Amino acid sequence: MQNVNPLVQQSQPITWQRMALTAAGVAGAVVVIDGFLNRETRDGLSTAEQAYLHETFKYTGGGLVLTALAARSMFKSGVAFRIMAANPWVVLGVSLVGSIGTMMGTFYTPPEKTVQKHLFWLGFNACQAVTLSPLFLFSPAILSRAALYTVGIVGSLSYVGATARNDKFLNLGGPLLAGVTVVALASLAPMALPLGVRSLAVTEALSLYGGLAVFGGFVLYDTQKILHHARLVQQGLMKPDAMNEAIGLELDMINILVPSGLVQILALQQNKKK
Repeated sequence: MQNVNPLVQQSQPITWQRMALTAAGVAGAVVVIDGFLNRETRDGLSTAEQAYLHETFKYTGGGLVLTALAARSMFKSGVAFRIMAANPWVVLGVSLVGSIGTMMGTFYTPPEKTVQKHLFWLGFNACQAVTLSPLFLFSPAILSRAALYTVGIVGSLSYVGATARNDKFLNLGGPLLAGVTVVALASLAPMALPLGVRSLAVTEALSLYGGLAVFGGFVLYDTQKILHHARLVQQGLMKPDAMNEAIGLELDMINILVPSGLVQILALQQNKKK
């Protein structure tokens, strides 16, 4: 028998002082980002835009809460350990098929079919929960900090996108897709190519920090897309569908948090301090 190191990452507990400093940092970041990206802001959102944005964020928050609770339950029941013991390519394929299938089912189900649409939406969140359940192997302090930072980042960027005078962030769609491709290749390169230590460090940094920047850009893009759709709904050119809008924001937040996001960055920082 050999002694092995535990998989759980250790970290310092979160204190009220640290939370206050984090909140102050987030508030300062909102001011700085808004001043840098929005030199001119709009006068205010219309009632229709506000209502559509609020409903979208309700579904986003509800989906994330359901995903977190289901992932925690799966971790306690041992699902996370069985996932880690299985073939990673099989797990990746099944999770992709399940997530994409339920997401497409949600997208293509009209809002009038309320029950069917909610079932697909619940299935999508369940697939996300299965994929994210191994995260609870990390220290609760690291997960809590990462979640807090994610909420701060998404909240500040959503505010920037919502208060921009024009739809300039809607032009980011093409560059962001290219960025996702680069980040994905950087993540898969160590699995497919024999890389040296320096090359591995470069691809890891590109995957972590590049992914954070790209999905932060997607928050700006998706926020303005929601407002654009709200105006089309107001004009009678499309049907309101906050659930579809929420899936985009939910994926943005999950990708900022994991897999190449704040959880990994905070875990690496914690390891360097040891």
